[in-house]
Amino acid sequence: MTKREAPETDRADGPRPSARERADRGRAARKRTPRSAHAEFGPSPARPDPVDVIEEQSATRVPELVPIRYGRMAQSPFRFYRGAAAIMAGDLAGTPDSGLRVQLCGDAHLMNFRLLGSPERNLLFDINDFDETLPGPWEWDVKRLAVSLVVAGRENSFTDSERAAIVRSAVRSYREQMHRFAAQRHLDVWYARIDEDQLRALAAGALHTRGRARVSTELRKARGRDSLQAAGKLTEVVDGERRFAAVPRLITPLSHLLPDRERAALKEEIGDLLRQYRHSLSTDRRHLLEQFTVIDMARKVVGVGSVGMRCWVVLLTGRDDADPLLLQAKEAGESVLAPHAGASAYPTQGERVVAGQRLMQAAGDIFLGWQRLRGIDGRERDFYVRQLRDWKGVLDPSQMEPRGMRVFADLCGLTLARAHARSGDRIAIAAYLGRGDVFDRAVQRFAETYADRNERDHRALTAAIAAGRVSAVAA
Repeated sequence: MTKREAPETDRADGPRPSARERADRGRAARKRTPRSAHAEFGPSPARPDPVDVIEEQSATRVPELVPIRYGRMAQSPFRFYRGAAAIMAGDLAGTPDSGLRVQLCGDAHLMNFRLLGSPERNLLFDINDFDETLPGPWEWDVKRLAVSLVVAGRENSFTDSERAAIVRSAVRSYREQMHRFAAQRHLDVWYARIDEDQLRALAAGALHTRGRARVSTELRKARGRDSLQAAGKLTEVVDGERRFAAVPRLITPLSHLLPDRERAALKEEIGDLLRQYRHSLSTDRRHLLEQFTVIDMARKVVGVGSVGMRCWVVLLTGRDDADPLLLQAKEAGESVLAPHAGASAYPTQGERVVAGQRLMQAAGDIFLGWQRLRGIDGRERDFYVRQLRDWKGVLDPSQMEPRGMRVFADLCGLTLARAHARSGDRIAIAAYLGRGDVFDRAVQRFAETYADRNERDHRALTAAIAAGRVSAVAA
């Protein structure tokens, strides 16, 4: 990594500061940037039109899918927020920070924290989206999470005091967990994770009966969300062979996309992607993947902010038709943080995503890898590959009551602290945060102010749609 990009970590190849020196560095940062300063937010006079920012992103995406993105973002301020990471990145760049850097998720809103399956077949709670990952100020992830809690809380008609309690709880959880990690050994931090037993214990101690039942239901459902379930839902048998089923606008089998000659070339392109990406896997996982055979491919629309990025799903089978594997190959563009935090040092954007995910997650997908490929249009594009479904599960914030969202916020804060502690100087960050709630209260004020800004930006998009400036469709 370049000096500009590298998070603040201990280096094994040079003199290492003592724990006391690291703590002194964190406390010294308070003089440059008081913790109370994090309450500040005022849009720059040169702040670009939010619709212009979104349209600039759309210029490199699949044109016929862009209206779906606008349609999804227009549905609500929270949906808009999920797709507005580029807008907020520009705003965060003008806010105070301590000067301490970590590997950032880059899009740490509450819907990007969810259940995942580990290679050992344990169910874990972790961050799940790393499209924007890049080293940068740790405060940026904390603030993006905090604002998402306010926006979701407003949509649930929570009171001001309820939202304040939720946000402060998340930030307090982050702060207190960072202090715990600051006192731990490196290996203890690295092995830390939140598993199913911890989730059940947390729910039992903090939620009422209905909330505990909902957590248990989601844990059970998550275990059923795997390649076998995905194959049953997304494919059909045609002339004796399993193929992806078309879903208007959302899933388009390769056979529906292009004329025969171009379709054959595209199929070969995606096949090349899978063959070459295997070299980014460890030898044991490469051996496992080579036992599967590619059966069919389709284009899939995913997420909100990602809509329009090239995303392929690939159906493979192993021993027989009852042994499916579904992989997702998703285009990786430059991080929205790059103009403000510095460009990635990795040679491809796919490797940037994979490296960030491996650094931040407690346990990763065994098929996670990357590849750069020259497409049939002659352009080089970067991709990362992972399983389409691997015990993934998420709690819907629209179904949460204040107590439930507060518990979820605690969990997100703890998880984010663990992810940051793996790459940044956890001792300095903990010393900067201190034991009091000064930072917690500052971020809570920032989050309410920025949620107001997000609502205005959402209205700007809906006005642009109404005026015919951009086209939107519901999907």
